[in-house]
Amino acid sequence: MSERFLDFDPADLLKSDEAVAVFLAEAFETGDAGHIANALGVAARAKGMTKIARETGLAREQLYKSLSENGNPTLATTLAVLKAIGFEITSKQTAA
Repeated sequence: MSERFLDFDPADLLKSDEAVAVFLAEAFETGDAGHIANALGVAARAKGMTKIARETGLAREQLYKSLSENGNPTLATTLAVLKAIGFEITSKQTAA
């Protein structure tokens, strides 16, 4: 018997805005820039990368590259993508 592996994309699991919100919040809590960029890319794929590219004015290829684990999106790109998927960054004071 041979094992069969299927492709898995976590974007397929993000069916609601609530799921995306939890997914992004958990990513931001890590403080890991690569993980956050990748999570933002997953959320963008869940919403439709073509739609996000059109709304942000950025090329899909640029978005895929920037929003990968090895990507380093600018703050402008991050904010534009968040806005396009219906989210924003807020801040809170942390315990010192």
